[in-house]
Amino acid sequence: MSIVKINALTVPDEQREVLEQRFASRAGAVESSDGFEWFELLRPVEGTDQYLVYTRWRSEEDFQAWMEGPMKAAHQGGGDRPKPAASGSQVWSFEVVQQAAPKKA
Repeated sequence: MSIVKINALTVPDEQREVLEQRFASRAGAVESSDGFEWFELLRPVEGTDQYLVYTRWRSEEDFQAWMEGPMKAAHQGGGDRPKPAASGSQVWSFEVVQQAAPKKA
């Protein structure tokens, strides 16, 4: 089964719009990666200042290949690179052991 990576990003209120705009402008950056299955950016509603970046991958190897290739290249840059919108980041890893989809009528 698939693996899930969740990047928990601590984002101050004044940086929320910046973060969302940056993710909107990166549309398509991961979708063509081998083994990529799903992406969601989850905005906190209450009780936390953490956004969750949810990605699902066919395997850990596919995720690592993306991390070492396209993702690494996209996050390297010169001195004109904008300041990060998040003040902290933590990556959580999970294996999918069960899943369900809506039943068809």
